[in-house]
Amino acid sequence: MEMRDILAAEPDSSVAFLAGGTTVLDLMKLEVIRPERVIDLNALRGEYGHIRWDGVSLRLGAFARMAEVAAHPDVLAHYPVIAQSLSLAASAQLRNMASLGGNVLQRTRCAYFRDTSWSACNKRVPGSGCAALEGANRSHAVLGTSDHCIATYPGDFAQALLALDASVNVAGPRGSRRLPFASLHRRPGTIPHLETNLLSGEIITEFVVPSGAWTRRSLYLKIRDRQSYEFAVASAAVAVDLDGDVVRNARIALGGVATVPWRALEAEAALRGRPLTAEVARTAARAAFADATPQSHNAFKVELGQSTLVRALLQAASMEFQP
Repeated sequence: MEMRDILAAEPDSSVAFLAGGTTVLDLMKLEVIRPERVIDLNALRGEYGHIRWDGVSLRLGAFARMAEVAAHPDVLAHYPVIAQSLSLAASAQLRNMASLGGNVLQRTRCAYFRDTSWSACNKRVPGSGCAALEGANRSHAVLGTSDHCIATYPGDFAQALLALDASVNVAGPRGSRRLPFASLHRRPGTIPHLETNLLSGEIITEFVVPSGAWTRRSLYLKIRDRQSYEFAVASAAVAVDLDGDVVRNARIALGGVATVPWRALEAEAALRGRPLTAEVARTAARAAFADATPQSHNAFKVELGQSTLVRALLQAASMEFQP
């Protein structure tokens, strides 16, 4: 079956796409979503399940499974931040099933979104309010929030893609297009139920990740309440290009603390041209959280997020490579 056959009709909100099913089926069981039709996209895996590295870029089909990408020798050698972000996610069983495309589109784990007994959730029922603002918000975001939503983006892989300036190929009824991964997700603003810039009926087909001096000196650090099968309380994807101990270039994305995958551009600027010492790393971390807006139960995420970023940067600086 070809792409045009699967996506020939214009779908609407009553249609859900399924690849691995590890998110969609959960939300259906919880009755958060109630699609009239579920379209199985796995016929596309043969065309979009690839893992290819040519020395210039890494191309990952959106239907490749998380586990196989995390274990791929080219990914491990040249893009450790990608391998780590995938291997630290979910459980082994879920990583064996979950697709890359589905992973970056997973919905928030906010309890008020996933429990339909709560009526106030602007993501689930637009215009109904945000119960988390005055409720239990320990796990919620401190960056990119609005008065309409403070739900945290839950994924790990997206931070690696964002830090490495990846792009994403999508296809749908209107044809194919490519967009920067940085523009895929939308901050909540006043319409938090619109989470991405995908058009109606579009699906992700491929991720393209450029290669650079920073991709090998990269890592993903994930801090969570327990060691396995848990979402990040704070995380950092970092990729650094050093001249001796001086930062030529740095790319940083933060997880567990923001409403979308979060690029820390201010922190990158604070590092550029300076030696990567603990003090410089702390200055960059403070810059990353300068605009944080903590809630009643999650103010600790500001300090934790800063400490996580400092630790990740210093670990990246100490990485050694085989010749």
